[in-house]
Parts: sequence; structure tokens; C-alpha cells
Amino acid sequence: MDSWEASVEARIRAAQEQGEFDNLPGMGKPIPGSGQPYDESWWIKSFLEREKIPTDLLLPTPLRLRRRIEQLPDDVRDLPTEESVRAFVADLNAQIVSWLRTPIGPRVSVRPVSADNVLRGWRSEREAVASFPAPAPSAPSRRRGWLPPWRRRAV
Repeated sequence: MDSWEASVEARIRAAQEQGEFDNLPGMGKPIPGSGQPYDESWWIKSFLEREKIPTDLLLPTPLRLRRRIEQLPDDVRDLPTEESVRAFVADLNAQIVSWLRTPIGPRVSVRPVSADNVLRGWRSEREAVASFPAPAPSAPSRRRGWLPPWRRRAV
């Protein structure tokens, strides 16, 4: 074992002398997370951050559904028609009913959403936006052609 370790150390020393470890990425920078307390799930957190995966996917189904219900007004705000709002709510309600049939995970109260209540809120936001006066179109400016100073009229 000692001869193997010695040969590895000799190769590392030779590589250092030849400059093979110079200009490596991160050279001279602190190791990320070295000042933080140890976290057992550091690898999954770094994976989620690196791959840009939303952390909502880690939540159990009922909590994820409740979060979607809370975000529902924001999600339907930009939908163009009442039919699209109803379809969005119907899809969410189908997911809720599917979970209610076979509840897996923590016992959290989740109920289907009333499409009429969501539509009422959607309409009120539309009306609030529509009640703002539209900016009046400005009259086209009349630009006269450029004239040399001796051709301009005195006013």
C-alpha cells in the first residue's frame, strides 16, 4: 500500500512542478459552502439549483395542490377568455379530485375550487384594468420643412 501511495504522491508532485494544476477553474476562490454548517441534503439542494428545478416538486401532493389554489388568481389573470379560465379551473379540480380518491401523503384539507368564484375575481380584475382611462392619442405634430434663417418669417 505504501509504495502505491508513494507513486501517487510522486506523480502529483511532478504535475505540480510542471504547472498542470495552474489556472484551474475556481483557483484562489473559497470552496462553496465551506463556512456553512453541514447539511445532509446538500447534494439535492445543489442539484435543484444547478438544474433550475422548482422546489415545489419536492412537496407532497396535497401541499402542492394547496399552493396551486393559492396562486390561482395570478395564474388566470392573463387568460384571454372565460372559457379558458373555466378550463384551467376544471384541470386543477380534476387533479384535486384524483388526489381525494386516493390520498397519499399528509392529511391536508384540499377541496375543489369554485369556477364561478374564480371567474368573479377574474372579471373584477379585468374591469379594474379597463376602468383606467386610456391615454389620449396625441395630435400629429405639424413640422414645417427646414428653412434657412433669411427665409423664415418673423412672428
